[in-house]
Amino acid sequence: MNGIPRPLVRANQWFQVLSVVFALITGQYWILLLPLLTGLYSLIVGQNPVFWVVRPFLRKPHSHYAMEDPDQQRFNQMIAAVCLVLSLIGFYAGVPAVGYVFAILLGIAAFVAILGFCIGCFIRYQYLRYKQRKA
Repeated sequence: MNGIPRPLVRANQWFQVLSVVFALITGQYWILLLPLLTGLYSLIVGQNPVFWVVRPFLRKPHSHYAMEDPDQQRFNQMIAAVCLVLSLIGFYAGVPAVGYVFAILLGIAAFVAILGFCIGCFIRYQYLRYKQRKA
C-alpha cells in the first residue's frame, strides 16, 4: 500500500501537541509558527520536514509499518494550518480568547488522533459521504 508510515504521522501529531503546550504554557505564541510553517511547507511542497527528522529513527523498512492515507493526512494538515493561523491571528490581534480556542482545538485534535480517533478523518468521511449522496 502506498502511504505514510504511521510513526511519521504520530511524530507530526506529537510535534503539534507539544508546540501548542509549550506555546500556551510559556506565553511564547510564536512557537505556533513552527508547526504552521512545517505544515504549510508540507502542503505546498508535498514533503513534511518533521518526517525528515524522524525517518532515520525508524527501525524497520517503511513497508513494515501500518500506512496512513496521504490524501487524508493532507486534509488533516489543512485543518491544522487553519487552526494555527486563526490562533496566531487571535494572539497577535489582541484577542487571546480566539488564540487559545484554536490552539487548544488543534492540541486536542492531534492528541485524540494519537490515541486513535482522527477527528479530521471523521470530518472528511462525512463530507465525502455527503458529496457522494448529492451526486
